[in-house]
Amino acid sequence: MAEENYTTVTEFILLGLMDLTDLKIILFVLFLVIYAITLLGNMVMIFIIQITPKLHTPMYLFLSCLSFVDACYSPAIAPKMLVNLLVVKGTITFSACMVQHLCFGVFVTTEGFLLSVMAYDRYVAIVNSLLYSVAMSKRKCVGLVTGSWICGIINSLIHTISLGRLSFCGSNVVNHFFCDIPSLLKLSCSDTTMNELLLLTSSGVIAMATFLIVIISYVFIAVAILRIRSAAGRQKAFSTCASHLTAVTIFYGTLSFSYIQPSSQYSVEQEKVVSVFCTLVIPMLNPLIYSLRNKEVKDAVKRAIEMTYFPC
Repeated sequence: MAEENYTTVTEFILLGLMDLTDLKIILFVLFLVIYAITLLGNMVMIFIIQITPKLHTPMYLFLSCLSFVDACYSPAIAPKMLVNLLVVKGTITFSACMVQHLCFGVFVTTEGFLLSVMAYDRYVAIVNSLLYSVAMSKRKCVGLVTGSWICGIINSLIHTISLGRLSFCGSNVVNHFFCDIPSLLKLSCSDTTMNELLLLTSSGVIAMATFLIVIISYVFIAVAILRIRSAAGRQKAFSTCASHLTAVTIFYGTLSFSYIQPSSQYSVEQEKVVSVFCTLVIPMLNPLIYSLRNKEVKDAVKRAIEMTYFPC
């Protein structure tokens, strides 16, 4: 039997968002501005929390961790995407692609776990307010944050290792702007059944578990708020959850729009737009949501500005 000649893929060609050359400069400027706002907004949020003793509480510890994840999230995707918008043919080496996929998986999974941890924190603060300091001790908070990172790292490592063991010996053209695992699986000349099953089960379990924690927490929170007799008390209790509820709605709403839809309605271009929202827009929106809808953060920002420009 004659042996078939295969050329092992050493780099991938990223097609990017679209083929319209005239829009590439506009998209480059737009995404560069979003990227800059993302980094600045999240770093400022971390800085404000660190220098404000009043914000040294579990809620803001989790928020600073979320800002750190978002500050790392965009750099995993945006720089390469921006460079590829300026060149004729955007490429990425196989090893760089695996690293990008690993980082993306770690940050998106960790963010999901952190949002569920923050929902649990709001549940304890409102439903069991008298035991809040005991239930959310510093040791427990550190454990929850560490656990979120460990789960993110393990989940991403499993997918990246299984992806790295596949053979890529045919087309190297990725119809995406980053190394998204579904796009890469389509290019493999190996059997990807186990990879697809692993992706479906692990991602599905993690998404459903974290989402259920959020839903159950907010059901108990809603019941507790409705039991508060005064309107002012209900409004104060709800205001502590408003920012997080907005962030959760955007995060899970975007994911559901991307993955929970009939296969007959699947569109690669639509999936790219949703991916842009996940990887660039959400990390930019989170610090804005928590600063604009949170009185304590707004007051801390004002004090920091006054101390910087009006020290007397």
